Amino acid sequence: MGTNGSTMLEPLRQGLPPIDAAGAASSASCALPARYEAVRGARQFTRTTLGQWELNDRFDDVALVVSELVTNALRHALPADTPREPQEHPVRLHLMRWTSRLICAVRDPSHSGPMTRQTDEDCAAESGRGLFLVDSFSDTWGWHPLTGALSGKVVWALFQLQGD
Repeated sequence: MGTNGSTMLEPLRQGLPPIDAAGAASSASCALPARYEAVRGARQFTRTTLGQWELNDRFDDVALVVSELVTNALRHALPADTPREPQEHPVRLHLMRWTSRLICAVRDPSHSGPMTRQTDEDCAAESGRGLFLVDSFSDTWGWHPLTGALSGKVVWALFQLQGD
């Protein structure tokens, strides 16, 4: 499910907060199918990857953010009426680790930016609080459109780590 390597992640570094990309200690990526069961797979991939990086203590917060980002990509970035091959994987989760930072990035085919809640009434709604949770549990987050060979957008969240 996962693929390690920095070359496929290079386009994702566009628009991220200032980070020395050459200093990335580790990166991992997995393709996710256009099914809600993919959220569970994304959490499992995150657990395995964070375990390999000895970051198990960060799993709860990171997994919650990954779940929200993947759910948003599946719910809002993939129109239900778009025909797809059963094996197509239009959403991709990337985890990138530096000495003092971890970034979770979810790529999807939509060019539309994520929608955030604007009022207290919106925040009381049963659904639509995903980005509020991302904002609450990560140190910062953002998004940017992709250009070139990759189309769509990336929504990312950054977590500060204790320095080694």
